[in-house]
Amino acid sequence: MANTKEIQKRMKSIKDTMKITNAMYMISSTKLQKAKKKLADTEPYFYTLQQAFQRILRHTPDLESIYFRDTEHIPVSEKKVGYIVVTADKGLAGAYNHNIFKIAHSLFEQGGKNSLFVLGELGRQYFAREGLRVHKHFKYTVQDPSLHRARMITDDIVERYQRGELDEVYILYTRMENAVTAEAEMRKLLPLEKDKFAAKLPVDVYQETLTPQPSWEKILNHLVPNYVNGFIYGALVESYASEHNARMMAMQSATDSARQILAQLSIEYNRVRQAAITQEITEVISGAKAQKRKK
Repeated sequence: MANTKEIQKRMKSIKDTMKITNAMYMISSTKLQKAKKKLADTEPYFYTLQQAFQRILRHTPDLESIYFRDTEHIPVSEKKVGYIVVTADKGLAGAYNHNIFKIAHSLFEQGGKNSLFVLGELGRQYFAREGLRVHKHFKYTVQDPSLHRARMITDDIVERYQRGELDEVYILYTRMENAVTAEAEMRKLLPLEKDKFAAKLPVDVYQETLTPQPSWEKILNHLVPNYVNGFIYGALVESYASEHNARMMAMQSATDSARQILAQLSIEYNRVRQAAITQEITEVISGAKAQKRKK
């Protein structure tokens, strides 16, 4: 059994750790609130772009464009697919990164001409360790998502798509469903699917005539990158919020565990201390009896 000094030393170490986990919890809580505000601010812009596509496709359902091309006929082994993988720069966030890595691994096990575009330091380290070739590292910190960084990623990906280097583009990120649950998911960015923009209108609703100036292709060359940029930015912000939400839960769990250990150590400390006091009393009584017998 450990002595009182050893138990006190361990209790002090746990209390110091609790200070760190509590501080990390508060920091993540503050950053989570900022991320939620950013997400709320971008939603109107994203929905407006969706409505613009709905309006265009409502009037020109047969619109032909590289952004709406059909890739179903391309064999899986020949299809050039790009995956933008959003991970964290730091750990201590529960299963946040693991869930993304799990999806990425399953995709690469299927074979095909896959390309990885990675954000986040932990993602870069993980794929290097696993021996998976990363086509490009976007060396931006994911701790402070911005429209400028999202635009840099968008310009690179869209340019590769336009040149035919990629047939399809997906993004792997973490979507926060509520304060407790976050799900890693994959969403298709390119090519766009017309069915997802279909909107049913009542028969008696007036539909104006749209005349493209100078052409639909040039309009789409402007709209599509903005739409993709909005989605990537939203995914970065949502992943950022999910990361801090996961870290809050992990730090809360660590703090609760530390409290339980402290409670157990406190009981053990009291037992050891009581045993030491009992031993001292026994020794004093034994000594007194010995002195009495000598007299």
